[in-house]
Amino acid sequence: MLKKALVTGAAVGIGRAIALMLAEKGYDLVVHYRNSVAEAQAVCDEASAWGVRAMALSVDLTQPAAAQKLVDQAADTLGGLSVLVNNVGNFLHNSASKTTVDQWQAMLDSNLNATFYTTGAAIKHLKAAQAGRIVNIGAAHAQYLYANSDNTAYMIAKHGVIIYTRSLARELIAEGITANVVAPGVAENSFEYDSAWEGKLPQLPAGRPATMADVTRAVWFLISPEADYITGQVVEVAGAWNL
Repeated sequence: MLKKALVTGAAVGIGRAIALMLAEKGYDLVVHYRNSVAEAQAVCDEASAWGVRAMALSVDLTQPAAAQKLVDQAADTLGGLSVLVNNVGNFLHNSASKTTVDQWQAMLDSNLNATFYTTGAAIKHLKAAQAGRIVNIGAAHAQYLYANSDNTAYMIAKHGVIIYTRSLARELIAEGITANVVAPGVAENSFEYDSAWEGKLPQLPAGRPATMADVTRAVWFLISPEADYITGQVVEVAGAWNL
């Protein structure tokens, strides 16, 4: 399989961990970022130590033309594209009744629409690779229809990502392309573990938040050849949280 990957939102956090995992696995990659230029270049430098090609590109993925430009430039630079990881997406901690129009639109744009724009632009390149992988980063429990009192807009956007991913999975499997969702729960980089957080820490059955390695292992399994018959699935990395 062609080892060429694009990871969005890859300058920090989960995206950074995924990008470095792919570099370790021998993938040339494009590290997408929005504003964190120094962090993105640091990811490229670290990835290059594995002997792969890595470059950072900055665009606003909430704009369709920009997403198309990013994907095409990534494919042209790398010599093809076989893996797309849609990690970009902002988070909003706010109740449903207090969410503003701008906040609502921002959640849909950064989480759902950006995934739609980037994936749509990438499909032709994944087909050309003859064996492609789409992994979208979701949120634990977004596949269940129940009330979310403090992150409604975010969870609605992530639920949309699941429906979109499953539709792609059904459509593209005949082309050798799989599409799946990795859905982290509370992770070590979640806002509850920020030094400025003054609220209570979530009660986690596993006794700890998800590490970056926990998430990247799930992503890698879905990208690996062993998972070529697995598509349209949501893999929660949540340690029994909220079950």
